[in-house]
Amino acid sequence: METVVVGSRKLTVEDVVAIAKKQVNVELDSSEAFQRMIDAGAEFLDKALAEHGGIYGVTTGYGDSCTQVLPPEHYYQLPINLTRFHGCGMGNYFDPETTRAIMVVRMNTLAQGYSGVSYALLKIMMTFLQNDILPLIPQEGSVGASGDLTPLSYLAGAVIGERKVLYKGEVRESLDVMNELGITPHKFRPKEAIAIMNGTAAMNAVACMAFSRAQYLSDLACRITALITVAMKGNAYHFYKRLFEVKPHPGLMKAAKKIRHGLNLAEANNVVPEKIQDPYSLRCAPHIIGLFYDSENLLRQLIEVELNSANDNPIVDPVTHNIFHGGHFYGGHICLAMDTLKNIVANVADLLDRQMAMIVDIKFNRNLPPNLAGSKGDYDINHGFKAVQIGVSSWTAEALHLTMPMSVFSRSTECHNQDKVSMGTIASRDCIRILELSEQVAAAVLLASAQAVRIRFERGEISADRMINLQNTYDQVFSKFAPLECDRQLEGDLRNTLELIRQKFYAV
Repeated sequence: METVVVGSRKLTVEDVVAIAKKQVNVELDSSEAFQRMIDAGAEFLDKALAEHGGIYGVTTGYGDSCTQVLPPEHYYQLPINLTRFHGCGMGNYFDPETTRAIMVVRMNTLAQGYSGVSYALLKIMMTFLQNDILPLIPQEGSVGASGDLTPLSYLAGAVIGERKVLYKGEVRESLDVMNELGITPHKFRPKEAIAIMNGTAAMNAVACMAFSRAQYLSDLACRITALITVAMKGNAYHFYKRLFEVKPHPGLMKAAKKIRHGLNLAEANNVVPEKIQDPYSLRCAPHIIGLFYDSENLLRQLIEVELNSANDNPIVDPVTHNIFHGGHFYGGHICLAMDTLKNIVANVADLLDRQMAMIVDIKFNRNLPPNLAGSKGDYDINHGFKAVQIGVSSWTAEALHLTMPMSVFSRSTECHNQDKVSMGTIASRDCIRILELSEQVAAAVLLASAQAVRIRFERGEISADRMINLQNTYDQVFSKFAPLECDRQLEGDLRNTLELIRQKFYAV
């Protein structure tokens, strides 16, 4: 299995997701050069403290309390207090995958060498990750500036033995797990707690997971659109290459190419479409799905630059011997990425919802049975996908209502010190919820589209050649889903298909 070495190179979205899913091994750079680079920041901070002091969050209180100057005997107690008073998160806990992502993202930002932390801190964080000791991190409580203070306090508290963790499926005190494994709780140096907490790791980690899921959902939506076009005996030339050369948005062209490939346009020469123009939910599918592909590079840049940056405060620069007080904890770039992705993904869900409504409705589905009921003979008591279509409409509506940009809900916070905040963490969480709902929509429409194609096959209305580039996906659907002939409960099928989508099982 491949090994990702934190500190040795820049990390990518794919690195974070692979670590989160335990698909790769992960290590901390153990080279002498890296250790010296990290420890240089901590040593410079110590020197600065001894010479002149006056460092926010080290010799002062936090936030609006920064006017309170502390005596040296409190420098080592202050970071412990910081982790404790921020232990007020609420809501559901982040799942294990997202928690691993948060841990590696925070390690990587600290590994830039501008946070004034010791190599020993990075090492114990890596020990937690390698042993799958996962802090229980509540999802709610961050305004996205100063970073993810409350969520990340659960990571900071865990490494000193003061929070609960998930270990081997059980919720336990971190200190008990550390004692069991022979791990010595970390003793914070003056800036180490704020270095962990005062950054964007929670929203950034969630953004990595969301981006990866949105990539696959977009690819799958192209595949589903091709299946629906076949099932509707639609006009494949809506996706003709030359047509898209005259409006050459790269993402638009990519989406059209994916759909066109599925439709096997050479064979489509022999297919007379039912109408010269199909509804927009087919004809304009590349224009909707293609928005992800056209935004993909920008979204990746926003996420990965944040991932490979120092984003706490103050910044400790041992190279120029400066301590900079700034606002790099502000999660505006992640909020922009997630607010954008929310809109894109919800529009894909809405597209699939319209496709679903079309193929179940006898007024529009071009002689397919009502609700795609697969019973032989006349339509009788079976109602096929009727209730599923209602569910799809519900999930889509819920996804769409979450698309309001979170950045516009900034509110003055913390005694008006944090008087402009990013709300990037909420945007990231909303994006995940939209993805969950949109994947449910995709699961339902994938089953319905395969059912519709199967009905056309059984009637002899389409040839096997038409399906040559879609056969793999079609076969994968029916390897896990029994054709719907008589009414049955479909919840189990939908949940199974949803899980397979999240595993990226279906060929796209």
